[in-house]
Amino acid sequence: MKKIKLVVVGKLKERFFAEACDEYLKRIGRFAEVTICELKDRPNGIEAESSDILQAIKGYVLLADIEGEQMSSEGFSAFLDSIFNRYDTVSFVIGGSCGVDKRVKDRADKRISFGKMTYPHMLMRVIALEQLYRAFTIKEGLPYHK
Repeated sequence: MKKIKLVVVGKLKERFFAEACDEYLKRIGRFAEVTICELKDRPNGIEAESSDILQAIKGYVLLADIEGEQMSSEGFSAFLDSIFNRYDTVSFVIGGSCGVDKRVKDRADKRISFGKMTYPHMLMRVIALEQLYRAFTIKEGLPYHK
């Protein structure tokens, strides 16, 4: 089974974000095993957060980064499928509110952007899970993606 390790900084505090994440995790479960690695949020500690991220990642590393490549949902689906043809595990990194340092950006195999707007990192977790689910449904030809 495909494995996705969502490496995130901070814990979800808002119930509505947690409920949305739980729903997408449940949906993704038929396509992949997803684990969430929540790292300690360290205010003004981007270097320490980045060190924690580097210790947590494994396999192919995707980094959510506003300066990364933008792609369509269909493109992301095809890209993800090609990665799973070569790797067992994909680590999907969402940094904290201050971002990540150069070491994490350099370690990432691919940096992807979800647009030029800035989103709260807790909302990014929901967006990432939704796009992962969408990618799997596109690959399987299911009607979720319209």
